Formats: sequence, structure tokens, C-alpha cells
Amino acid sequence: MLIRKVPLKIAIAEYPHTAAIRNGSIPIEGVQAEFVTVKPQIGAFRRMVRDVEFDVCELAPTTYLIARAFGAPFVALPVFVTRTFHHGGLLVRPDANVRTPKDLEGKKVGVRAYSVTTGVWTRQVLIDEYGVDVSKVTWVVDDEEHVTQLKLPPNVVHAANGTSLADMMASGELAAGFAAAAGIGRTGNPTGGWKEVEADYPELFPNARELEADYYACTGIYPMHGTIVVKDSVLGEHPWIAKSLYDAFAQAKKEWLARLDAGEVAGPSDNKYLRMREIVGHDPLPYGLHENVKTIEALEATAFKQGLTPRRMSIDELFVDPQA
Repeated sequence: MLIRKVPLKIAIAEYPHTAAIRNGSIPIEGVQAEFVTVKPQIGAFRRMVRDVEFDVCELAPTTYLIARAFGAPFVALPVFVTRTFHHGGLLVRPDANVRTPKDLEGKKVGVRAYSVTTGVWTRQVLIDEYGVDVSKVTWVVDDEEHVTQLKLPPNVVHAANGTSLADMMASGELAAGFAAAAGIGRTGNPTGGWKEVEADYPELFPNARELEADYYACTGIYPMHGTIVVKDSVLGEHPWIAKSLYDAFAQAKKEWLARLDAGEVAGPSDNKYLRMREIVGHDPLPYGLHENVKTIEALEATAFKQGLTPRRMSIDELFVDPQA
């Protein structure tokens, strides 16, 4: 007897460790998957939190925390498809007199949106590791927040219409800015006019890699990004789908790790995670609740501390454990 598979619309980016799911060579048991490609994936974040457009979506974890705090009808699995440390990626103008993290106080710093997870993790480092009072930094944004209910702190200001963070950094209006998609490495927004631009400025932490290794050794925190979320209604009707999804992602990662072990390096993403192995060990993308409790708790706590979430939330409210 044929059992009808559950159709799910799924928006995840393609990485070496997710490609086998997207191309169907690793099936999601019991699921008829329709994969939707959104470029940049940041655009899918906005569509998910505003319109709940997908059944399963890769979402920025801070965006998820904020949305969940305001009652979003989807929940996370402990599957994090991208990760990175955040001592690197905060760029400073050489003439801005920023020599130490505390020098950022009283300055303007560009970030695409206040809730961008890169900015949240970096502020966590600045607050907890270097004693920076981030309320004394003016955070300049040039995009909307994905979650419209978010009320921004008074030290967050919008760039003038038609002015990008890249322009402001070049003119000296900003003392510092986040690299790449988090700030001055792009213009436009995720739903229109997105363009990558060069941002050639020195790092606040020239020895970021050394600092990141020390940070991980001391704290056990390994910042996560791309987080898989599933509609509550899907899991309410088919609770087994959580395990089916988790198992597919875990199998795809297992095969990817075996390729890395065999020296099959496919591109920049693989090289990035090979370098991460030197800090975090053999598996640079750990899935599962037990493996990620410290990191989840750190992000939840700092999001509240930074005024991004209106209330504290427990891991049980935020995550379904597919291994339970």
C-alpha cells in the first residue's frame, strides 16, 4: 500500500552539506519536498517571518528569536547549517581613532539592520569580553528589520534615504562597519537592488583567529547562523517530520564530512569549515540540542540584553528535540 507523502515547501540555501537534500539524493523520509531558491537567502528570512510563506525555512537565529517572542507560528530544530566566529568582520576606518573595542563608544557603526545576527554575536563579544557599553555606540542601519514588531533602542538610527552604509563609510560618516552582507559590503536590501560592493578597510581585531580560538576554549560558545525552522501546524499534524528533517540533514552532513576527510574540497565553504576544524574539532557543524545548549543560551541571553527580544525564552519554547 502506497503511503502519501506530505508535501512541504522548503527554502534553504545550497551548501556542500545541504546539496544532497536539495537534489533529492538524500530524501526526507515521508516528505514530498518542493525546494524554493531565494537569493540572497536573507530574502527568505523576511518572507518567512512576515508571511509564513514556507513550511520549512533556513532562518537567521536572531530573527527567529525575535519572531518567536512575538508569537510566530513556527519552531526551530537544532540544525544550524552555517556557523562562524565574530571577532573578525568588524572593519574600521584607519582615521577614526579606533584602536580598541572601547573606542567604539561615542562613534557611529554601520550594520545592515540592528537584528542582523552577525551584529548581535559581535556585540555579545564586545559586551562580555571587552566591557563595551553598546548603548554608547550609535548603530546606523540602512535596511528594515525583518520582524516589524521590533522596537529599536534609541541609539539605532537610519541612514538617510538613498544613502548606503558603504557610502557613509567611504565618506567618513561611519567610524566602523560590518563586512559583507551584514553591513558595508553590500547596497540595497534583500528584496530589491541587492549588490555586493568592495569594503577594503582594516579589521578591528587583526588577530581575530587567535582570539576566536581562545574565546571558544574559554566559553564553549560556537556562534550559529542558518537555523532550520518548521511551521507549528506541520509538526502539529505530523510530529514525525521533525525527525525526518533532522535525519536528512544529519546524513547529508555525514557524507560531506567523509568527503572532507578524503581531501575532497569543493570550494570556499569547504575551506572555511576545514579551518574551523582547527578550533572546534572534527565536526564544524554540530547539530542536536545537547551539543548546542551553551550557544543557544548565549544568543538568547544577549538578544534580550541588547533589547531585541521583549522577554526571556526557554530552550523548550524555542526548539523541538527531534532526538527525544
